[in-house]
Amino acid sequence: MTTQREKFSSQADPEILAAARELAQKQGRQFQSVLEEALTEYLERNQLDRPRAHVLEAFGLSMDQFDDLYQKLAQ
Repeated sequence: MTTQREKFSSQADPEILAAARELAQKQGRQFQSVLEEALTEYLERNQLDRPRAHVLEAFGLSMDQFDDLYQKLAQ
């Protein structure tokens, strides 16, 4: 599955960009993937009307694992 990409231009603090490029290199990733991940996480944190995806996933796993306990505690 190929994701369509759109080019854009912006400006940022040179130290932030250097740190992001260094992180990408250390992780063996492309700079654009690090940038996209950062933007995605920022948007998830700032969309107040819905919980972040990893929080919902952890909640679901907790419910699966501890449902019996939660039912007993609710009584």
